[in-house]
Amino acid sequence: MKRIIGVSLAVSTLLIAETIDLGAISVEGERFSTEIKNISGEELKSADLADALSRNSASITMLRGSGIANDIILRGQKRDNINVLIDDAKLYGGCPNRMDPAVTHINADNIESVKIVEGPYDVENFGTLSGLVVAETKTPTKEPNGDVNLGIGSYGYRKASASAGGGNEYIRALLSASTERSDQYKDGNGDTFYDQLNNAVAQGMGMNANRYSTSDLRSYEKKTFMGKVFINPADNQEIRLGYTLNRSDNVLYPSRMMDADRDDSDIYTFGYSLYDLGTFSKELALETYYSKVEHPMSNKFRIRPSSATYNTADMDSSVEGAKVKNSMDLGGGELVYGIDTSKRNWDGKSYVTNVATGVISSVTDLSTIPDVDTTNKALFAHYEKTIDRVNVQAGARYDDTDIKAHRKGQTYVQRYDNDYEALSANAIVTYKATDNVDYFIGFGKASRVPDARELYHAARSTGILDQVTNYETDLGFKAHYDNAGVKGKIFYSDLKDYIYYNADATKYVNVDATIYGAALDAYYDFSKAWTINYGMSYLKGEKDKPLAGQSDKDLADIVPLRAVTSLTYHEAAHTLKTEVVAAKRWDNVDSDNGEQILGGYAVLNVKYTYKISKNFDVTVGIDNLFDKTYAVSNTYKDLTLINYSGSDDTVMLINEPGRYGYINLHYSF
Repeated sequence: MKRIIGVSLAVSTLLIAETIDLGAISVEGERFSTEIKNISGEELKSADLADALSRNSASITMLRGSGIANDIILRGQKRDNINVLIDDAKLYGGCPNRMDPAVTHINADNIESVKIVEGPYDVENFGTLSGLVVAETKTPTKEPNGDVNLGIGSYGYRKASASAGGGNEYIRALLSASTERSDQYKDGNGDTFYDQLNNAVAQGMGMNANRYSTSDLRSYEKKTFMGKVFINPADNQEIRLGYTLNRSDNVLYPSRMMDADRDDSDIYTFGYSLYDLGTFSKELALETYYSKVEHPMSNKFRIRPSSATYNTADMDSSVEGAKVKNSMDLGGGELVYGIDTSKRNWDGKSYVTNVATGVISSVTDLSTIPDVDTTNKALFAHYEKTIDRVNVQAGARYDDTDIKAHRKGQTYVQRYDNDYEALSANAIVTYKATDNVDYFIGFGKASRVPDARELYHAARSTGILDQVTNYETDLGFKAHYDNAGVKGKIFYSDLKDYIYYNADATKYVNVDATIYGAALDAYYDFSKAWTINYGMSYLKGEKDKPLAGQSDKDLADIVPLRAVTSLTYHEAAHTLKTEVVAAKRWDNVDSDNGEQILGGYAVLNVKYTYKISKNFDVTVGIDNLFDKTYAVSNTYKDLTLINYSGSDDTVMLINEPGRYGYINLHYSF
């Protein structure tokens, strides 16, 4: 049964796109995962997956960087501490300053559902330290189908998307494309990116040269394409081919020194499955992928010290990987085992461009990522069995990882080749107390290696870091009745050698830390037409001791208490949602490393959908109805942001959009 679950303080709030399938309670065992559905159908404001996820999961917060390309924080973790997959493919952004995190390259229009695994409970994929986000894109079907979306919104937003597919029992295909653009949004004060940046410079942050040269710059333009072909050469075989393209141009990042000239990504996938091969194989599957990202960023839209030239940092990232796994029945349960390999490359260069002639000069590759390969080889296994009312799951993974920089010459780097080994394991026990109530407990250990940026890119990087290891315990319950459901969980994460940025030392260091928290999601159908939903999350994070030369023990990115409460009316052709998203004052901050106290907020959103016919519907909505001025993202200095140059090192903060209205027309067959 599909239900709408809230995400985050106890004030009524409206869910724009949060359809989470709790599913009927059965003796399947808790996987510490949530499945979010219908993102493509309801996330109508933009293709930004980070925005959609932050509206759909109590554990996810958006990290604002621009109008479209934003990052996510999952239970206080981001960057490589969480794993992001597109189907079975991995993609890493090219920007060391996180302008294009992995979720940026996943278009919400193409998504069928998103699976979120909280904690170290994944052994099939490399680097799942504290969580996993898998965006499962739409798959081809035999029945002819298609849809068209046209959308407009405040601040010059325009969007068009279309898809079509079909096939027969032997071959199925799906094609999807979209285009969208937007001007700079205005916050609750009426300030655009141009204005917010000018205000920051006027207050002493950054320099005059960081300001935009004109106020009428578009915020971004984005085009996407996805194609899939599934072939069944025999009854027990399936071949899967896929290609995804993303082209984002001229994306503004006002709080950073540069903007993205373009974020281009290409993802190629090939999968092959054999089913029912006998006693020792229910499914034997091969998954391979190759993804690449091109990310040139420059200051050409800024005032610049010299109007005759502008500077560019041109970054490239790629990853290729393959996985073979087999599933079989064993001892009354199911065993899945396999091998997983991947190779990631990260490289870059910088240069100066003459505005008048386009001639490039001063090309250098000594001040950026030094052509780094991260090569991983792993073995994994997972077993699940149900005995009466108890479900037991256990998994293990062995990783062997080599990280090698092919270009030497960095001033402080002492080591250009690092080898890491790790053994990860987890166990989850679920007890079905009644037909309606489950209790579960999980224990997990997982590690992840430092990435090339952490090892080599910061100003005083030495190339020496230990891998971080997470020892975590989760405890919770889940209850489901005819017209109500609730799920609660608490967790404690002990992070050994956590990789953390020291702003005073201008490099990443290892430090022991802990993160713990709780989450609650619930819904209640108090009549056939009315549903109320509630969701909240609470986190606390601390270093065991302050970093060298500092006094603050608070961890960065530990968001305050958040809640979402929504009231939904759904009758016949009409659906009306009202939602209040609220958060407590953010005052537990790592002030030594750039964070600042943020005020609490409560924002009201409203959305109405009318189904005109079987094939046609229209949606109108208003976010931030009362035009509040607020911010959801803090200013941890692991990102290079515009800040004061003197003793007061306050960092520029980006406000969220003010009142935002939108209309979407949708036709499907």
